[in-house]
Amino acid sequence: MIVIAHLSDVHLDGDRRAADRTRAVMEYLDGLPHDLDAVLVSGDIADHGEDAEYEEAAELLRSRHPLVVCPGNHDERAALRRGLLGEATGSTLPVDQVLRGDGFVLAVCDSSVPGADHGFLEESTLARLDGVLADTPQDTPVLVAFHHPPAELHTPYVDEIRQFGEERLAALVERHPHLTAFLCGHAHTAAATTFAGRPLLVAPGVVSTLRLPWERRTGSSEHVHLDEPPAVAFHVLGDDGRLTTHYRVVVDRR
Repeated sequence: MIVIAHLSDVHLDGDRRAADRTRAVMEYLDGLPHDLDAVLVSGDIADHGEDAEYEEAAELLRSRHPLVVCPGNHDERAALRRGLLGEATGSTLPVDQVLRGDGFVLAVCDSSVPGADHGFLEESTLARLDGVLADTPQDTPVLVAFHHPPAELHTPYVDEIRQFGEERLAALVERHPHLTAFLCGHAHTAAATTFAGRPLLVAPGVVSTLRLPWERRTGSSEHVHLDEPPAVAFHVLGDDGRLTTHYRVVVDRR
């Protein structure tokens, strides 16, 4: 059995609130009696893309489990590379990474567009993903992660800035049947749908929870719940190859 924890949208900004919520989730994961195969943080790590925010992230996003991150629309590539990946120069190229675990591959793609809120996979990212899939044996499941969902979630505030150009990604799926699922964040709500015939699994937000269109608001600009607790997803690959996702609320009991 393979277990991957998935959190997203911590939006660290130097404020205690975001830090406390992130710390509660990471302490919860580190305190589990089970050794996780991976911890995925799918973007919007910083709120403003500043170096100090990534210094804070480097302190908070420590784990005894293998951890991998990708940028979101609030992140800045060069600062993320310096602060979290330990790169001296801080390239602005897409932050694409691969974690090859025991019996699975987690291919993490950068869907951020510098200076914009919507998502788009650059041609170099798609080519790299195609190569990872081609180099992975057909009997090894590959999970593909990025920040922006490539399909509508029926949440207008998020759908306007989702991942576009998704037909290129869908075409790639047809060539690689062992691509098992897509994992993303950005929506600040736990959600499950499909894309290109594969599960598309959305992590809940750590810093806040999106108000769905049919939920009550007190004002037209009130898009999120700030009083809901943070949450995390657990993606479980069984020995039979079947993927199951559990969502768990995390309460800070300190």
